[in-house]
Amino acid sequence: MAELKIGVAGAHGRMGQAVIAAVNARPGVIVAAPFNRVPAEGLVSRDEALHLSDVIIDFTTPQAAAEMAKAAAERGGPALVIGPTGWSAAEERVVRAAAKRVAIVKSGNFSLGVNMLIGLVNQAARALPAADYDIEVFEAHHRRKVDGPSGTALMLGHAAAAGRGKALEELRAGSREGVTGPRKEGEIGFSVLRGGGIVGEHSVVFAAEDEILTLSHSARDRGLFARGAVEAAIWAVGREPGLYDMQDVLGFVKETVNDRG
Repeated sequence: MAELKIGVAGAHGRMGQAVIAAVNARPGVIVAAPFNRVPAEGLVSRDEALHLSDVIIDFTTPQAAAEMAKAAAERGGPALVIGPTGWSAAEERVVRAAAKRVAIVKSGNFSLGVNMLIGLVNQAARALPAADYDIEVFEAHHRRKVDGPSGTALMLGHAAAAGRGKALEELRAGSREGVTGPRKEGEIGFSVLRGGGIVGEHSVVFAAEDEILTLSHSARDRGLFARGAVEAAIWAVGREPGLYDMQDVLGFVKETVNDRG
């Protein structure tokens, strides 16, 4: 059987290097087209990558990934796995439009453990009444991360809101600075830490007057995200056009509210 050919965007970046290592460790797949926005020795161009690859993994930036999605859609392939966070509404629209032509797996986190956490948060939010349990999403990342809350934190927020039958936009708490008044019933808050070399820490707290339930996940090595992305890439090849996420890849049943337009 022929090996699956994977293109890697941002090949010289930290995540690009992690993806290459994950591909090299996985039987049946090869790095066929490493590339960067800035050309360098040993790399191919983006157009060459589109031609040489069965699927491309992109952890660069929302702008670059949206441009990649548009280019892939125009030529009818390859499939894409895209993982940056901090998307604008316009960039999201570009990806959704491209997914009508090619299979795209888009996720804020490719970890199996995180996606299990998302399911647990959804179940807990459905079971614990909003009148009694306040929800707060905590996340911590390294000092170089430029967006916040993280894509994973927002995924957890969406899961919690869906568990309560609402869109996150209806329940999301505003910024807390100065005198903001008491917490509103049912709102979902976010707390962010940036510092040092933290790979990724996420917790969802359900706080009642007499007890606190905390569901959490800690990432120890960004290689886990790369390995998940490689599995998503293998899954995506040959799929019908559409916008998928890691829950689809893992075969989880999703209960969500359509709050993303």
